[in-house]
Amino acid sequence: MRRVILVVLDSLGVGALPDAAEWGDAGADTLGHIAERHTLRLPNLRSLGLANIRPVPGLPAHAAPIGGYGRMAIAGAGKDTIAGHWEIAGCKVETRFVDFPGGFPADLMERYAARIGRGWLGNCVASGTEIIERLGPEHLATGKPIVYTSADSVFQVAAHEAVIPVPELYRICEVAFELVVPLGVARVIARPFVGEPGSFVRTGNRRDIAQEPPRDTLVDVVARAGQPTVSIGKIKNIYGDRGFTKAVKASGNAAITQALLDELGETRSGLVFANLVDFDMLYGHRRDHAGYARALEAFDDRLPELLAACGDDDLVLLTADHGNDPTWRGSDHTREYVPILAWRRGGRGVDLGTRPTLADAGATAADWLGVSLAEGTSFLGALAGGGVTLAGR
Repeated sequence: MRRVILVVLDSLGVGALPDAAEWGDAGADTLGHIAERHTLRLPNLRSLGLANIRPVPGLPAHAAPIGGYGRMAIAGAGKDTIAGHWEIAGCKVETRFVDFPGGFPADLMERYAARIGRGWLGNCVASGTEIIERLGPEHLATGKPIVYTSADSVFQVAAHEAVIPVPELYRICEVAFELVVPLGVARVIARPFVGEPGSFVRTGNRRDIAQEPPRDTLVDVVARAGQPTVSIGKIKNIYGDRGFTKAVKASGNAAITQALLDELGETRSGLVFANLVDFDMLYGHRRDHAGYARALEAFDDRLPELLAACGDDDLVLLTADHGNDPTWRGSDHTREYVPILAWRRGGRGVDLGTRPTLADAGATAADWLGVSLAEGTSFLGALAGGGVTLAGR
């Protein structure tokens, strides 16, 4: 009846990786640069050891942290959502997905237009909010979907819900997925929005269509062992809609956090897996360090509720999938270490050090649930204490 609560604080990097210069990210530091500009109030994350991982401006290390704390390196080829999440779950990405900084090839877009029965707008690298403001009026007038990409390996399609209804948007995104996967693209994202020119707002009907991991992940092995696997938010889509026994739809940090808390009253064992997307989507990519700071504090305020909902058989893991320094140039993710915070009732504060791969988080979750992964090394033994017998020990 053990349970793992795995929460990804999307994009909360804690300093540039040794190879960051190869990605144009030498000196990036998501948490550190936010803390330099804002006095962060994070008492609960501090109590778990966040400020003990490395010095953080304005956040003194906690004298007696109650969780395991450390940082993990991205071992795989990428700094994107897919690469980070797959590696967390024990499936390192060996070859970098293909991106299209100059837009998608003309012949691909011709085939896409023919297949969906309408033209397109855009086909460039852009911020999602910027491009709908810029091309939204033309989209309303012509009915053509807005196509754009980023430094990630992604084909994104934005459409007003009154112009292209959500089911039709999903259909034309599925067409795109068929066309771009052979090129090595990782994901297609449907980005519906509403509103009027000058006040367009993206809705919670986003849908990610992603390639399936090439090997078993934590989700697969837990489900195969007959234990519940629950996705909160976009997690299920990131793993190619594979392996989850239940998916809870929620959009935005506040709603996802509440859905997670609600689910802890329903699912008493197995894996409950959530992603807090706003850190990345609303603040990292938009280079809004003030908004990022407020969002961190808002999550910190809810953290006591999460820990109070846990019992002796629960293990809480908080981590991230990559960095997205909101003070950095451009709007891309940044190649950084990510934090790992591990808490269990009756456990003890312990320095988990620098882990060589994000897969150590998945290996630890698997260890707690009595299953195993081919990648990663469990740090569960370091968290021992309080009289609980550890799985596989």
